[in-house]
Parts: sequence; structure tokens; C-alpha cells
Amino acid sequence: MTLHKEDLINIAVEKSNQAIKSAKDNIENNNLETAQNRIYYALFYIVTALAYKNDFITSKHSQLKGWFNKKFIYEDKVFEPEMIEIYNELYQFRQKSDYDLGYTPDIETVQESLVDVIKFIEKVKKKI
Repeated sequence: MTLHKEDLINIAVEKSNQAIKSAKDNIENNNLETAQNRIYYALFYIVTALAYKNDFITSKHSQLKGWFNKKFIYEDKVFEPEMIEIYNELYQFRQKSDYDLGYTPDIETVQESLVDVIKFIEKVKKKI
């Protein structure tokens, strides 16, 4: 079965919504590494939806981030530069949480990340 563009967009948006819910549940249960992962993936999925909307297809995190930065921050100036700063920060936190065995995120950082990603998603959803 081949999915149409609108289906792919809707699936990516729903995955973003699910990741936010999962992040909140994990924060509540003090699973901060998993929460940080879900926060990043909420962002990744919403940018993936935006990419589908704009006929840009990739599963590579660095390509998606580079495309978002180039098209929406620098060329078209759709979003303020703070958006790529949030993207970069959440990507770095996810990398640390997933791969740095000596890293333990603190609750304040994770909660701030959640607030940032929710604002980020709200702005991106307006362009989908």
C-alpha cells in the first residue's frame, strides 16, 4: 500500500503528538533519559511532516535539520533563528541521553525542553 502525501503528513503529526504524551508520562515517572528522547522525536516528527508538505523526503536526522535550517530560517525566514537553536539543543540532549552512559539529565532541563518543543511544534503546525 502506498501512502499519499496527506497521509504521511498526518501520520508524522500523530507520531509527534504521541511522542509529547510519552515525554510527559516519562517525566512523571522520572524516566528522564527516555523523556529527553521522546521530546527530540516529537520535534523530528513534526519537522518530518513539514518536509512531506514541502516535498522533501529524508529519514536522515542531519539532512532534515539542515534542510529546515536552510529553507525556513535563512532563505525564506519563516521562523526566527531561535527555532534552529532549539532544534540543535534538543538533538544534542537526545544524543547524550541515548549514547553517553555517564550523562543523566536533570528534571529542570527536561521540563524546559518540553516547554521549548511544545512551542516549536505549535509554530511548525501553523505551516503544515
